[in-house]
Amino acid sequence: MKKSELRKIQINKLKRFAKTEDKKLEDTILLKKLMESDLIKNSQTIGITASLPLEVDTSEVIAHLWDEGKEVYLAKAENDQDHTLNFLHYTYMSKLKKSSFGVEEIADPDAMVNNHLDLVIVPGLAFALDSHVRLGFGGGYYDRFLAKYNPKTVSLVNSQMQFQHAEWPVENTDIPVQTLITTETH
Repeated sequence: MKKSELRKIQINKLKRFAKTEDKKLEDTILLKKLMESDLIKNSQTIGITASLPLEVDTSEVIAHLWDEGKEVYLAKAENDQDHTLNFLHYTYMSKLKKSSFGVEEIADPDAMVNNHLDLVIVPGLAFALDSHVRLGFGGGYYDRFLAKYNPKTVSLVNSQMQFQHAEWPVENTDIPVQTLITTETH
């Protein structure tokens, strides 16, 4: 299946799932597993995105990271031809604005950029459990960032995002996520 076709299918599936109690329950499980992981315990600077309603909710993750004294950096897709992604320092005082993608980003043009992070929580629409490759939204922002900076990576993967194998074409520019946190108990 083409990536563009699967993206449409996944977006619709995730939008339907977002309206269910199961989604809230799974988000809570994923948050708990992430916060108890060594990845969080051993990281001080953490990159994350402000989630869209169809994604695993990151607002609780961010609040917990602040409570743990972690430095949080919010992703910002730059309006350039290179599809650059930067991470800007995010505190409870930061002002946000919606990007052209509908994602909340730091509004302050002078916010500190830190792309050398201990950990990046990588979003996606679909994840292959065997290879850890992901299907993103199609801009290539994260794959370019991960290839350039090579941070530790983790993704929060609910039941609707899981695929045993990639059912989409995987290109050599697709960077697998190192750790997938799922709702299953292992």
